[in-house]
Amino acid sequence: MADDKTMEFMQIAMKYLPEAKAKMDEAGIEVSVESLQPFMTIFAKAMNDAYELGKADAGK
Repeated sequence: MADDKTMEFMQIAMKYLPEAKAKMDEAGIEVSVESLQPFMTIFAKAMNDAYELGKADAGK
């Protein structure tokens, strides 16, 4: 996965992190940025797959 895309994906994730954290707080789920790191990695992988799918579709 290209580092520049990974950084873009992380920036997108950080944009929505406050909203996600608020929803988790409402649900009584305690989280910290540190505990979210493994999930951020999974998010980046999912975003990369979605990017590659879109790129392939655009090439058709």
